[in-house]
Amino acid sequence: MTITLNNRSESFDFEQLTISEILKIKKFTFKALVIKINRELIRKNQYDTAVVKNGDNVDIIHLISGG
Repeated sequence: MTITLNNRSESFDFEQLTISEILKIKKFTFKALVIKINRELIRKNQYDTAVVKNGDNVDIIHLISGG
């Protein structure tokens, strides 16, 4: 499967993955994330069920605070 992840083409050896699986594969461990699949906001309680398929556009944005 090939997706666009944060504006970059990424290939995975799976037909589909959940957001939780992508976070694990990419080793994203940030606590504050905003995630969208094809511009649709995915809430944290949906990470295990939100499925990413071939051709999807996924944005995973890490929020940081500053002053």
